[in-house]
Amino acid sequence: MADEKGSWKRFRRLGFDSKKFYRRAHKAETTTTRHAHRFVLNKLDSLRNAKQHIILWLVIVGVLIAAVALQMIWYQQAYRTMAWKDGGTFAEASIGPIDTLNPLYASTNAELSASRLIFSSLYRYDDTGHLAPDLATSMTSSKDGKQYTLQLRHDAYWGDNVKITADDIVFTVNLMKSPEAQSVMYRSGSWDNVGVKALDEYTVQFTLPAPTAPFPHALTFAVLPQHVLEDVSPSMLRQNTFSIAPVGSGPFTLKLLQLSPDRKHKIVNLSASDHYYGGKPKLSRFELHAYKNQDDMVRALRTGEVNAASDIDASAVSLPKGITVVDTPINSGVYSLFNTTTGSLKDKQVRLALQVGTDVNRVREAIGYPVPALYLPFVNGQLSGKGIPAPPRHNIGEAEKLLTKAGWTLPKGAQVRVNKKKQPLTLQVVTVKDSVYEKVLERLAGQWRKLGIDVKTTVKDPESPTEDFVQAVLQPRAYDVLLYERVIGADPDVYVYWHSSQATSVGYNFSNYKSEIGDDILSSARSTNDTQLRNEKYKAFARQWLKDAPALGLYQSVMRYAYRPSVQPVLSSTGLPSSPERFSDILYWSAVRTPVYKTP
Repeated sequence: MADEKGSWKRFRRLGFDSKKFYRRAHKAETTTTRHAHRFVLNKLDSLRNAKQHIILWLVIVGVLIAAVALQMIWYQQAYRTMAWKDGGTFAEASIGPIDTLNPLYASTNAELSASRLIFSSLYRYDDTGHLAPDLATSMTSSKDGKQYTLQLRHDAYWGDNVKITADDIVFTVNLMKSPEAQSVMYRSGSWDNVGVKALDEYTVQFTLPAPTAPFPHALTFAVLPQHVLEDVSPSMLRQNTFSIAPVGSGPFTLKLLQLSPDRKHKIVNLSASDHYYGGKPKLSRFELHAYKNQDDMVRALRTGEVNAASDIDASAVSLPKGITVVDTPINSGVYSLFNTTTGSLKDKQVRLALQVGTDVNRVREAIGYPVPALYLPFVNGQLSGKGIPAPPRHNIGEAEKLLTKAGWTLPKGAQVRVNKKKQPLTLQVVTVKDSVYEKVLERLAGQWRKLGIDVKTTVKDPESPTEDFVQAVLQPRAYDVLLYERVIGADPDVYVYWHSSQATSVGYNFSNYKSEIGDDILSSARSTNDTQLRNEKYKAFARQWLKDAPALGLYQSVMRYAYRPSVQPVLSSTGLPSSPERFSDILYWSAVRTPVYKTP
């Protein structure tokens, strides 16, 4: 026990050394700090560096991905193109007004255009200007050339799903001939002596009083539905609701005839027909906007109210970039028509003086855009081969000699020629209100005044509510010179314009031209179907026409068609019989584009 007690003494006395504690604590702190820098803070710097490397690699990878994507897009674009597809609305501007949609009374460009879209005909003109079957499938003529028999297609329907038959053809022709209906065709007298009858449901026969070579071209009239109009009195036909809500058989059907929101022009709203035998148009809808004048029409095209315009004039030069303008010659000509039965122009020498004293090249320059020259009673291309007469040569000296020879002399110091009775050589020149005609009139008047002629010009508005242009000017031949357009058409038969039988108040021989030689040629040329013989006869008539100088040819008319890049019309590049025939390929017009892959 004593040993146990002594053992406690051997333990060292416990005590607290503060200095040593603080030294050791400081050492631990230093070691901890060193380890923190080494294993934590230094690692954070490494993480920052690693983050920068990661970001750099991500940027590189992103650039590579973007480059691959751009390359894929580029390859896609290289093998893709924009193509026109079905659907959309084509809005076209035309010169109106539109007072009727009944083709029997259509006279303005807008009315004729609407008729071409809504109605069908026995024959139509294709994009080359040649006759092509429409409702008819074939046509045969008798040996004497007086009878034409046509077969009709069996798959043609009206817009109300009623079949078209030969009875519709007979019904239409009888309306055209009716004095009660007073159609445009009746006033021309071209159908007066033509007989028509249905041989069966799909066969119709026409009988003529004499052989008439251009008769097939007369079969382009619009056919009307008998089942819709047979109970309407011909005298009430123009006022009937059919004139604003017709039933047709063309590629489009009428949906609505309305006034524009500003109530300044009419809009014909059409939709693609589900019954058209020729196939459904690519377009879903077609809008025909009828404007009163060129200024309104061009403004609508410029602002995008419409995406195309027909028959624009030189004002089209002010259209914005991107609009395409296509000039297509049509079978019409603008002439200075000389009144051969009154005043100084009764003298052929005076007419010949105007013929050689007019620089027609300078006259055409006034129009503002290129137009084909025209110096014959036929448009370019209607005569062929050797023997076509050359155009008159411009010669002021010769013109002055002819005027002097005719008794019109120029007193010393005077500006106007006079005859022996001291009466001045005066010409009353009339034209219709049209920006192009007015420019041409001004250029003509300037040239004729230099020949010593007192030229008085008058511009008439054919749409004037106070004066009927036909009754006030055309029928009484109230002019010495008429600056006017002649619609010649696809066939070179110009009988109606230059035969003496048409030199009446209701005829279309506005020059009152009378020539026994000319009459014989015109009558015999239209009575034969021999194309070569007709060509030779018309060349002979052209020579006689230049010799007699009943008119002065100025230029061939041109249809100027402008359209925005958002649409694609299919237009003839060779020429058209008339402006409404621009719709010959309407089935393929487009208004919607979509990307497609190119075919390898």
